[in-house]
Amino acid sequence: MTPYSVLDLSPITEGSDAAQSFRNTLDLAQHTERLGFRRYWLAEHHGMPGIASAATAVLIGYVAGGTSTIRVGAGGIMLPNHSPLVIAEQFGTLESLYPGRIDLGLGRAPGSDQRTAQALRRNLASEADAFPQDVAELMDFLSDQPRQAVRAVPGTGMKVPIWILGSSLYGAQLAAMLGLPYAFASHFAPAQMMDAVALYRTRFKPSQQLAKPYVMLGFNVFAADTDDEAHILASSMQQAFVNLRSGRPAKLPPPKPGYAEEVGPAEQALLRSVLSCATIGSAATVRRDLLSFIERTGADELMITSQMFDHTARKRSYEIMASVMMN
Repeated sequence: MTPYSVLDLSPITEGSDAAQSFRNTLDLAQHTERLGFRRYWLAEHHGMPGIASAATAVLIGYVAGGTSTIRVGAGGIMLPNHSPLVIAEQFGTLESLYPGRIDLGLGRAPGSDQRTAQALRRNLASEADAFPQDVAELMDFLSDQPRQAVRAVPGTGMKVPIWILGSSLYGAQLAAMLGLPYAFASHFAPAQMMDAVALYRTRFKPSQQLAKPYVMLGFNVFAADTDDEAHILASSMQQAFVNLRSGRPAKLPPPKPGYAEEVGPAEQALLRSVLSCATIGSAATVRRDLLSFIERTGADELMITSQMFDHTARKRSYEIMASVMMN
């Protein structure tokens, strides 16, 4: 059976705040743990009014402390924003606290605009172009016998599983070269998905961490008791995505029935693209679409995201998916 995992941005909804988002995140993590999901990942974003997961390692600790079996990790840490040593120490700490349950996914995008990226690290000499070197340095810090004189304490010898994240061919090549598992962001940038997966599998070189290629793909699920209800619930994410791509990031708005039909041709084309890796509907629709996607891609694992305004409806969406795909 294909494993399923959860990607959470800890969304901040209109009329709410980050504190409530964090309570919802822990509640959803506990809920999906009971449902049998394998991982619960949180993503680093900065300066986004509708996303609360900026201090990703802190939030991972909160979720891991409130759960007991589900793996908890970063999907991902945007490494150009950070010193590899700091990330090694943070995730060495997490692995020490919650042994065998921590994942570390790494991305090369800033997860913000350029001004925010500069404020985060303040050292523009270490940019995305240095990503491969930063990944290698971080892996060395977490190894049993680091080559560097500096030690990550905690961190050294922790062997936290590292993933490479990507939405283009770049990450696929790096993951293949290093022999690491690869997670593709098809839930919001599906254009190069098939090319990236093929490239990764073709060029993969076995490593101490991984003997053969392992691909996880992002997929949007908006499940409800009826197709009509699911389409209404999905409109919050549709509004948020159009707002973001239009330079107007905001809190996650409430559903707006008929939204996708009301917007202009450019916005409709944008939504068709991002929702090419999505299912919106009842249990039967969700099962059909997920099975079709797995058959088409050969994904080893799916990372499910469900950006909904109503927390109860979001939990129900994961319930429906689990009931038709995990039993």
